[in-house]
Amino acid sequence: MAVYTQVSFDQAQAFFKTLDLGPLTRLEGCAGGIENTNYFADTAQARYVLTLFERLSAEQLPYYLHLMRHLAQHGIPVPDPAADAQGQLLHSLQGRPSCVVSLLAGKSELQPGAEHCAQVGAMLARMHLAGRTFAMQQPNLRGLDWWQRTVPEVLPFVAPEQSTLLQNELQAQLALAQTAPYAALPRGPIHADLFRDNVMFAPDGQGRAQLTGFFDFYFAGNDAWVFDIAVCLNDWCVDTATGVADAARTEAFMQSYTEVRPLQPAETSVFPRMLRAAALRFWLSRLWDFYLPRQAAMLKAHDPAPFERILRQRIAHPFSWPSASGTTGTTP
Repeated sequence: MAVYTQVSFDQAQAFFKTLDLGPLTRLEGCAGGIENTNYFADTAQARYVLTLFERLSAEQLPYYLHLMRHLAQHGIPVPDPAADAQGQLLHSLQGRPSCVVSLLAGKSELQPGAEHCAQVGAMLARMHLAGRTFAMQQPNLRGLDWWQRTVPEVLPFVAPEQSTLLQNELQAQLALAQTAPYAALPRGPIHADLFRDNVMFAPDGQGRAQLTGFFDFYFAGNDAWVFDIAVCLNDWCVDTATGVADAARTEAFMQSYTEVRPLQPAETSVFPRMLRAAALRFWLSRLWDFYLPRQAAMLKAHDPAPFERILRQRIAHPFSWPSASGTTGTTP
């Protein structure tokens, strides 16, 4: 989250009145994230997040908002968008497409253990299955086409060995996309950005952390489910300082995911290369944001280096599933 477009308390209060969400009592800009303008907003009724979209168009946004509504209606804990009197989920504020969603309880777990990873894996599988009946279609806008356009833009800023790695991995992913296993991958809506800071946990009353929801769906799109898994493993189940995979957290995540939705043969065959694809995607996007930033009132670009390390680790030490000690799970 960040603040690119300033919104005053009075402007937000008038906006919230049109959504019948109660009188606004607090408005605070959000410093995290990098894509949109975000504010925490409290009313007499509840707590919300106000988002003004800075890159996504009004034509693209209904997909994300209706996906969240669909998942919420199918038992997946996600922010629920607020509708106006006409039932519209997408609104306009300060000349920007905008929305208001419910604020999830709890906080993010930035130092996860195996139990956190197990909960995320199981919920991600449930989310994928729930998305099968979502009728809208939109591609992953940070997928292979975006990588092809963006690699040339960042090459002038990187060292020669980094340039070689970026270009070689892009070519490897282009080649993978032409294979039969890639074409056979099961697909549907994916979150595509389910990092530690996009998941909430709260105490369950017995001293344990309970997953309370997934949020920030504004990179979502229709893509391979196994890519979504890879994105998660590269954040939840690695040592961020070294990029080395953590075996216990990886096992916990994959065991819980596959107990809900077993992987298909095509997915297991491309698993190591999908981990590389997910690392490339976020190394590339962080390079882009770091060297070609936009102006924002509150913004700190993420360091690209961790995902370069993860990509190098995934190339040097390929991981596939099932692991030597794991199983593919069973259908519930």
